[in-house]
Amino acid sequence: MYIFKAGVVGAGAMGAGIAQVISYSGLPVVLKDVDQAMLDKGLAQIRSIYQGRVEKGKMSAGEMQSKLDLITPALDYGEFADVDVVIEAVPEKMSLKKRIFTELDAICPAGTIFASNTSALSITEMGRATKRPHKMVGMHFFNPANVMKLVEVIRGEETDDEAVQDIVAFTETLRKIPVVVKECPGFLVNRLLTPYLNEAVLCLQEGAATAQQIDAAMVDYGWPMGPFTLMDFLGLDVCYDVGQYLYSQYGDRMAAAALFEQLVKAGRLGEKSGAGFYGYGDNTDEPVRQMIARMNGGRRLGEFRPERLMYLLINEAAYAVQENVADVRDIDMAMIAGTGMTVGGERLGPLALADKLGLDTLVAGLEDFEKKYGKRFHPAARLYELVKEGHTGVKAKAGFLEYV
Repeated sequence: MYIFKAGVVGAGAMGAGIAQVISYSGLPVVLKDVDQAMLDKGLAQIRSIYQGRVEKGKMSAGEMQSKLDLITPALDYGEFADVDVVIEAVPEKMSLKKRIFTELDAICPAGTIFASNTSALSITEMGRATKRPHKMVGMHFFNPANVMKLVEVIRGEETDDEAVQDIVAFTETLRKIPVVVKECPGFLVNRLLTPYLNEAVLCLQEGAATAQQIDAAMVDYGWPMGPFTLMDFLGLDVCYDVGQYLYSQYGDRMAAAALFEQLVKAGRLGEKSGAGFYGYGDNTDEPVRQMIARMNGGRRLGEFRPERLMYLLINEAAYAVQENVADVRDIDMAMIAGTGMTVGGERLGPLALADKLGLDTLVAGLEDFEKKYGKRFHPAARLYELVKEGHTGVKAKAGFLEYV
């Protein structure tokens, strides 16, 4: 099915960014919100993105206006009667999302595909709030949508192949990279990132290293930004909420560091509140240092090494392979495109990295960390299977991938 017109519900940062991406591809898009102020703010955000392109000489003022003319702001669903796809981008509350899709179901044509930009919630449950669960797909953009190339396309239990194929094709017309993911809590990238980010917080909480030291070490490792800089950018409340949801689904290996909750309760939500792990403007990180001192008694309770964070991320990727969440190469591509992951300057995803390290070395390292820090480091069964088969990675010419 060709997409001639799209709708976006929710004019916050993500919804506005998605609408801008769609308009940039040359398609008309309706951007809806229930709040005129939010709608105005979203339109201003879109104009700012285009204005940036004009100032860099990548677009003329006339071209900018032609793109802006493709966007129709709306406070109701009147303009949704002929859309081919609707992307919902409202806050992460299942009851709200289900209500919106029920309302859309009564207005949109039978062939309209419904997509949710949720980062973790069930696509299947949303679809069952409509009469077209086979047309319900996850379409998870990454922030900022106009910059990040990855889009996770999530297949719900009742989503049909045609809807998935149509959304993959649509994603490609937006000049994005689609990765098809089987529905699971956290989907792919957020699921893999959560234990990595949480372990960084545990290292900080234990006094193993400062946030600045950990961030610097992970940037040296190859990441575009350190874990604390990233969490402050994303919002600690968002990170905490996703972490709590994944803990409810996966158990102890996703149990959140206690420092997370303390920071959120203290209103230190990251850049948006002027304070998170770091201080911004007139704020400092001294309150965080005091929290940590109270938690560890001023003692160093653990050891920080980049491997402590990376091995957990790789292990979660192995669980994703084990559960057929996505293809091995797609998992690596998603992490590279969705997070900018590199290793020593080389674009390398977690499974290719595991093969390079040696899966036997990885298993031994995880088991060592398990003895020191607990069951969250227990190696995934798939790792044990590959090692038992002698598929230990690059050195054996076979691991998660094959090597000539």
